[in-house]
Amino acid sequence: MTSRQRQFIQLTRQALLDLQNIYDESVLRWGEHVAEKYLDELQQGLDQLRENSDLLEQINDLHEFLRFYRVNKHLIVCDTYQQSVVVLTVIHTARDIPARLSELVPGLKNEIDLLHHRFREPSADQI
Repeated sequence: MTSRQRQFIQLTRQALLDLQNIYDESVLRWGEHVAEKYLDELQQGLDQLRENSDLLEQINDLHEFLRFYRVNKHLIVCDTYQQSVVVLTVIHTARDIPARLSELVPGLKNEIDLLHHRFREPSADQI
């Protein structure tokens, strides 16, 4: 995937749930102001990926097809397809990342397949 064009960012249900959980946990631990600031950092990371998907790194020890981008204490886990970056999940770096990915892969694979299928189908304005 080239970074010359802006990428389309798609978040899976799991990624949205992760972001909500990060926010909720941050509010409980540090308050709403800190939680909002941290979500802003994550949003900035997504914006950077939209502008330059070459920032995504491959970490073979974790998974050969997934791509990763670190924002503060979290890894944004992505799949790339054509001009799209699909955010699969957002994992805290203190977690056992290989184990967490193994837990999530079956459900994420189904969602990725659906998204890829949707990206392949021509939209009404492309016909």
